[in-house]
Amino acid sequence: MAIITPSFSKVNIGLKVLNQRDDGYHNIYTIFQEIDFGDLITIEKTDLDCIILSNVDWIPRDESNTCYKAYNALKKIHPELGGVSIKIDKNIPTGSGLGGGSSNAGAVLNGINKLYNLGLSFTELEKISATIGADVPFFIKGKTQLGEGFGNQLTPLADTVDGTFLLIMPTISIKTEWAYSSVKNKLNPNENLPNFSGFFNGDYTSLKFIENDFERIVIPAYPEIGAIKQKLLEMGARFASLSGSGSTVYGIFDEDASIKEAELFFRPSHQTILAKPT
Repeated sequence: MAIITPSFSKVNIGLKVLNQRDDGYHNIYTIFQEIDFGDLITIEKTDLDCIILSNVDWIPRDESNTCYKAYNALKKIHPELGGVSIKIDKNIPTGSGLGGGSSNAGAVLNGINKLYNLGLSFTELEKISATIGADVPFFIKGKTQLGEGFGNQLTPLADTVDGTFLLIMPTISIKTEWAYSSVKNKLNPNENLPNFSGFFNGDYTSLKFIENDFERIVIPAYPEIGAIKQKLLEMGARFASLSGSGSTVYGIFDEDASIKEAELFFRPSHQTILAKPT
């Protein structure tokens, strides 16, 4: 028996970095939106503890891999847990701000729970996943969620962000550690939290007030990213933003003709993906 499951990516609709916590994480305020672009995970039982396989050679195969961490986290709770073989067919680039490693870990937690009939609830899996990484809890249920704390305090939202997403992925890999260490000097704790209601009630005039704090440090360091965002807006995106700490920039389009024109414009020089919210 094998569990074969998609490992979808996410984008951040606005991202406010509030302050650094005593545990080293930062408190944030964001909307996580899962989209139907991602990796594919295949999990099978094996006599060994955990074997990592992949179609790419750049992901680690040892215990530093987030999927291996997911297995070990379950093994601590269920010492009798058998071994697994985890094959990761990668499409999500590293350092892209799309949550690839976190998504993989979430898919593995859900997959092993089913494969071995552990009977863990979503709430229990979210608690376990918070020990692996900041974005992992979101991927237990995915869809559309408000993220607070370090991303572990999640509120499912009934409405999905409408539109088609055009992802532009420059050949730039941005390390999350660098982004957080740099953005902390630009934090303003007195700024108001973003009001996300415009995404759900059609009040697009409010979207200009929804920002990703990482753009303050990423765009000056990588001007190409700022140019991509501006071009997406010029070509008809009703909203464009950096996702997470980057480097992916996405635009949300309502018109098929506009998004096709934009995709054709960027395709010769960048990896482009068209995706829908899940």
